[in-house]
Amino acid sequence: MLKLKDVHTYYGNIHALKGINLEVTEGEVISLIGANGAGKSTTLMTTSGIVPAKQGSITFKGQDITHMPSDDIVKLGICQVPEGRRIFPYLTIAENLDMGAFLRNDANEIKKDIEYAYSLFPILAERRNQAGGTLSGGEQQMLAISRALMSRPKVLLLDEPSLGLAPIIVKQIFDIIKKINEDNKTTIFIVEQNANLALKAADRGYVMENGVITISDTGENLLVNEDIKKAYLGM
Repeated sequence: MLKLKDVHTYYGNIHALKGINLEVTEGEVISLIGANGAGKSTTLMTTSGIVPAKQGSITFKGQDITHMPSDDIVKLGICQVPEGRRIFPYLTIAENLDMGAFLRNDANEIKKDIEYAYSLFPILAERRNQAGGTLSGGEQQMLAISRALMSRPKVLLLDEPSLGLAPIIVKQIFDIIKKINEDNKTTIFIVEQNANLALKAADRGYVMENGVITISDTGENLLVNEDIKKAYLGM
């Protein structure tokens, strides 16, 4: 469904992605783990067209999207929940969700998707008229995920969904991520430093070091890999 082939990305003279190869199959949950600065977030931003690839190719359902503008990539069905949430702080929850559906014009279906988001996160329904910036970090993450769902993504890219959240909220967020995958067959690509949670949620996982993919396997196998356990799971 989504394929990165020999992708190189730079920030000025800094070589961030060094020829990565990665595939995401329809309906899967994929996790990309690695240390801070390994290139995980850059992988998602390059896929979304935010940071352009200098070399290599990115295809989505066989279509080359390597140099496609970000808004056109969203129209095709790839939507990213950025690190740090990046909600609209002065807009209400309801208005943030409306912004997520900005590229759509099917009012009745949009209404259904809003109700679905509220069913996933009832606290958002209760506070729908509250400004996004007044929410807790966990509630903002719920809103960021819900806003992305309003575009009806075929692939949902999640950048560090556990960042800065209490463990009980992190578990709730990951339970909902699995539910989204099961309910809608939405393909999900997670970048996450909490390797244990990320691999438990994943069908398959990739490990990245210094801009290079070093290991790929099933999430289950990576969880019991001795090198992974020592490096990322604190075992």
